[in-house]
Amino acid sequence: MSITPRPDPTGRTTSMETLETERLILRQFREEDLDAYAAMVADPEVMRHLGSGPMDREEAWRNMAMVVGHWRLRGFGMWAVEEKATGAMIGRVGCWRPEGWPGLEVGWTLRREWWGKGYATEAGRASLDAAFDRIGERHVISLIHDENQASIRVARRLGMRLEGRTELFGIAVCVYGKRRPAPTGGREA
Repeated sequence: MSITPRPDPTGRTTSMETLETERLILRQFREEDLDAYAAMVADPEVMRHLGSGPMDREEAWRNMAMVVGHWRLRGFGMWAVEEKATGAMIGRVGCWRPEGWPGLEVGWTLRREWWGKGYATEAGRASLDAAFDRIGERHVISLIHDENQASIRVARRLGMRLEGRTELFGIAVCVYGKRRPAPTGGREA
């Protein structure tokens, strides 16, 4: 994974704006991502386990703007995931902690055409590393509906373990979590 610093609109440079993995670029959202983003969040199968359900284009725009705003307010957030081979925007993956959230979450949502290729795990791993190494989190969670077996498999591949259950917006979810790996010398960071 490499991190490319880029200036934000105020001229400030952050070290988390772009991440690169073997097959993916995790980057800031752009206005031209709206068509792909709207298609993703309009798909009932993609949104089945994500509390809000399918969104129309206007809701998709507001949701994408909220993701961009999270970056502005927190200094981190969800990246647009771009497949290197095609340049296609295939989803959103990243670090998420809106007001009232039970912890810093690493989350993933991909367009259905890109399911089953290992992309959620690849981007999730880069996001988890960024949460520990760049943000300095000691404990990271993923909130997953208990029927979402594909996301549970991704969380387990990332080394997360079921830690309990909670409720978000009236929906019961499982809390998967992982602690920051202990540095060399045996003590946890």
